[in-house]
Amino acid sequence: MILVLKTAKQRRCPYPNPDLDHGAMTMRILVTEDDFTSRHVLTGLLSRLGHCDVAVDGREAVSAVSISLKQKEPYDLICLDIMMPNMNGQEALARIRELESEAGMQPGDGAKVMMTTALNDSRNILQAFNGQCEAYLVKPITRARLVEQIRLLGLDPSPLQATESVSGTSK
Repeated sequence: MILVLKTAKQRRCPYPNPDLDHGAMTMRILVTEDDFTSRHVLTGLLSRLGHCDVAVDGREAVSAVSISLKQKEPYDLICLDIMMPNMNGQEALARIRELESEAGMQPGDGAKVMMTTALNDSRNILQAFNGQCEAYLVKPITRARLVEQIRLLGLDPSPLQATESVSGTSK
């Protein structure tokens, strides 16, 4: 159940990452996860694709997206947990899409949003896709599933390989 609207634009990363080829185009990625271990491992994997910012709840994610849009450096990929304090991932997704619309972006032109959650019920899945997420991964997330979803989104997952578990937490 993946909706691919448009391939994300690749751009040079304004922040140095010693593991990246600085001549290559890189993505801007936002990982939103309240669980430290899940956030750390997911960011570690995704940092191979570009610069990763982190947010510990939906409120921080919305703030990060707002700043990135004002700076004309929008995110290419946003990973959102659903069960978080202050503002859950579903609410953050709705607000992020509102911010993109206010910035003049058409549906499908904004960040690719991948929900990364332990919730596997149809209500949450439908709500996320109705809120315009492009992918929904249920924890534990394996590297292989992450690579496949990134590929389905039209992004280049080639720096990611292997099949170890990314997040085994119950949240």
